[in-house]
Amino acid sequence: MISPFKGEDGSLFHADTCVPLVDAHQRSVIEFKALARHTYPGERLTKDTEGLNTIGYWDANFEQDWGLDWHRNEGVEFHFLESGVMPYAVESCETELYAGDFTITRPWQQHKVGNPHVGIGKFFWVILDVDVRRPHQKWEWPEWVVLSNDDLEKLTLSIRQNEQPVWKATQEMKDCFKKINSLLNNKSQKTASKLRIYINELLVLILEMFDKGKLTLNESLTDSLRSAKLFLEELGNDPSHRWTIEEMAHSSGLGTTRFTHHCKQLTNLTPMQVLTQKRLEMACKMLREQPDLSAADVAYNCGFSTSQYFTTVFKKHLKSTPQKYRLKETSEVDA
Repeated sequence: MISPFKGEDGSLFHADTCVPLVDAHQRSVIEFKALARHTYPGERLTKDTEGLNTIGYWDANFEQDWGLDWHRNEGVEFHFLESGVMPYAVESCETELYAGDFTITRPWQQHKVGNPHVGIGKFFWVILDVDVRRPHQKWEWPEWVVLSNDDLEKLTLSIRQNEQPVWKATQEMKDCFKKINSLLNNKSQKTASKLRIYINELLVLILEMFDKGKLTLNESLTDSLRSAKLFLEELGNDPSHRWTIEEMAHSSGLGTTRFTHHCKQLTNLTPMQVLTQKRLEMACKMLREQPDLSAADVAYNCGFSTSQYFTTVFKKHLKSTPQKYRLKETSEVDA
């Protein structure tokens, strides 16, 4: 699992470092072409395409020894598999992509490519920053997206309130990616204008694909309650952080009052009680699995301010001291 990071809005996300992809390219085991900004690999994009984080492809002609582990992107990501077979997963959905498959992942969705290794094939991607990290937040597309207001609103709603991960690309979409491929491989044609045109064309074609697919929308996918739920699930990845209620609310994209209300709805606990619960779960795991760690080390690693406070909280919730808990758990395993 890639370590979580905090986005500019304070949200906790798993950054896609692309290190395995870069390494594969440096070892010349794949062909790789990309235009990118920020930490994404590739030739640098200009300000004329601000909001486009990366666009590119890799082409693998033989079995690979690398994959892209669970991560999230800073934007909505579109994938297209032109040829081959590719292990792929989005949240709880694990599948294999085949030639002609098209995928959509939203900024809050964990996904991976490879199981654990990617397959043979040519794999395209486009990541557009729509200025959100949580399901309930309002999308802001790059200013150079020229769809009509009605079409853009319809496209946004269709992506937000539908989370089907895999679609069959239309012939027009396949042709669009062929033009993107040509652009990426012709230095004299790498213009911001053409990039804008092709991405706008792709967005129109995605909207048409939705229309043909008789899309069913689910309004609950964009509810603020879901944003709070996603944050609480992620909290277990980093309980040692010195969280405040205000910071937790900010990271979930919500105000403090609404976040606290949703937390109570979901868990029947206050945010700080949930945090304590997550810290104790981590502490129990460390006590069982890392016998060389002292109770003080466990306390520090799990975010408790002092070992004495850790022992007090542990006894209150588990009716045992950390030392007695470890002794009991390890003796049962030995038996």
